[in-house]
Amino acid sequence: MSEIFEDKFSELQADMVAICLEYVENRAEKIFIYGSFEEKVISSDFFYCINGVVVRKHKLNGAINNPMDFQYDTSGERQSGVLNILNNNIKEMIKLCKEYNREMLSEIKLVYNVVNNSLKADYRYDKVYSNHPEKTADDVSMKWFEEIQSTL
Repeated sequence: MSEIFEDKFSELQADMVAICLEYVENRAEKIFIYGSFEEKVISSDFFYCINGVVVRKHKLNGAINNPMDFQYDTSGERQSGVLNILNNNIKEMIKLCKEYNREMLSEIKLVYNVVNNSLKADYRYDKVYSNHPEKTADDVSMKWFEEIQSTL
């Protein structure tokens, strides 16, 4: 039974990676996906490493070496579409955890290395922001983005 849970959970993570990879048309070195679920609030975000530069989803074209060759479609509609799918995947994770009587994580950070086809996942189960008077999931995601940006 544990294998079934793990398989289904892995499928949801793979779907999260797939939609983010589709968004950049397979043109990224790394994909960073953030998801959270605290106090019944679902939140997600994603960003990329392209040509050695860490960029937010709406600033992909700033990392292109030759903008005359190719431009990413970073329209609000496409961004919203990806976020909706990520949020739906988190909802499915919640249902899966309930079905298998597992503790639902409060935070997931996925790093997909496109070049090596490898996925690293970090999970948290304690509250990350909901017990803070001013912090939001967006703040946590932005902090992670800044941390990654400063290390690459």
